[in-house]
Amino acid sequence: MAVEQDMLIAVEPVKTHILQLANTNPLYPDFTTSANNIQIDKTKPLWHNYFLCGFKGIQEHFGLSDLTGMNCLVDGNIPPSSGLSSSSALVCCAGLLTLTVLGMSLSKVELAEICAKSERYIGTEGGGMDQSISFLAEEGTAKLIEFSPLRATDVKLPSGAVFVIANSCVEMNKAATSHFNIRVMECRLAAKLLAKHKSLPWKEVLRLEEVQAKLGISLEEMLLITEDALHPEPYSPEEICKCLGISLQELKTQILSPNTQDVLTFKLYQRAKHVYSEAARVLQFKKICEETPDNMVQLLGELMNQSHMSCRDMYECSCPELDQLVDICRKFGAQGSRLTGAGWGGCTVSIVPADKLSSFLANVHEAYYQRSNRSLAPEKESLFATKPGGGALVFLEA
Repeated sequence: MAVEQDMLIAVEPVKTHILQLANTNPLYPDFTTSANNIQIDKTKPLWHNYFLCGFKGIQEHFGLSDLTGMNCLVDGNIPPSSGLSSSSALVCCAGLLTLTVLGMSLSKVELAEICAKSERYIGTEGGGMDQSISFLAEEGTAKLIEFSPLRATDVKLPSGAVFVIANSCVEMNKAATSHFNIRVMECRLAAKLLAKHKSLPWKEVLRLEEVQAKLGISLEEMLLITEDALHPEPYSPEEICKCLGISLQELKTQILSPNTQDVLTFKLYQRAKHVYSEAARVLQFKKICEETPDNMVQLLGELMNQSHMSCRDMYECSCPELDQLVDICRKFGAQGSRLTGAGWGGCTVSIVPADKLSSFLANVHEAYYQRSNRSLAPEKESLFATKPGGGALVFLEA
């Protein structure tokens, strides 16, 4: 679901071909460039590069060369590096305003797909979930997002509970990007080994979901195949080569990405088990929301707790502070709590019965933020209740 925090950009088209970017936050310096010569530096994740990703995505989609300039002022209240997708919000906002200034039109789904693809100019191998919800969100409902083709289905959340975001105040910085890209590769290798085990054409398989789709079986059945085909001990590159019947040179040049070529061990069983079980939990969550049993909040909370355990133990994308924060949230009344976003820092999301909200906020604030002097970020940014917000909008001056 989209949180109520957002990224805003005021824009004025100008006759020159100059793109001028300013930010209301003095931490983010002004930037000027030619609209027809966009350079995105992958080595430095500077704020303006995320804007340029969205701008360039629209430019390339339409094959435009002679672009009008713009003066832009960026403002936002999404905490940065917190796993709440402030960077994706900026990419999407830039894409939408570029489209509007150029007088072109696209569907929300097309916009989401372009922005997801263009964010990769910055070097992260991300999926498209953040960009999809940025455009497809509707106030008052969560969305089940599915890919290939991209679609979103309404999921009505329980009325007696609220979702609370709590920031661990550990920034998921660029050092974590290597973890992130290694997980992408571990899932890819696991998918190839599972495909080979089932005599599928493994060379073209990239994602775990494709193996399930090709076999036409349930997630539960995929979990059984994972138990059968993969072992819990980490795999060396040599063992992976042996399983696939290829040379180390082929593995490095044809499968591994440049930033994963020196990795010595890959945990394939754990990553596959997490991905298939997590996907099953998503569908169970939706089913519970549709069937509205009396103990709905408790059941949804249990799924969130299982999810965090799997993120922590099988996917290993948590960190000590997130684990501590999740424990504190459960102790003070959350029925369920888990990390959200990519992990390795950032935020947790908890499901809290509405009648316990005020005591929950007070107790978590004291136990996590006051005791450890973590109130570096403004208070309202670190701990807040939220409900599903709407997607991206354009306001035109009359």
